[in-house]
Amino acid sequence: MKAKIASFRGSRRIRKGNQCILQVDKVITKDEAKKLVGKTVTWKTPGKEPKTITGKITAAHGNSGAVRVLFETGMPGQSLGMEVDIQ
Repeated sequence: MKAKIASFRGSRRIRKGNQCILQVDKVITKDEAKKLVGKTVTWKTPGKEPKTITGKITAAHGNSGAVRVLFETGMPGQSLGMEVDIQ
């Protein structure tokens, strides 16, 4: 399943680098998003030597099918707007 990184999670002044909000393809309700909690998310870095950063879906975010993800390390800014894989 594919998803797109929408933004980092955070407040007005503080951003959490290892927590992101994903907009999942074909998921438009909060109930559908709750079914994804606990699944693994992977992001592959672009470049000559690709690396993967993995995370876990922790909760639904809002009412329109977005989910929160806790990654193992901080995500780079270039990851915003890129696709991730959900297993």
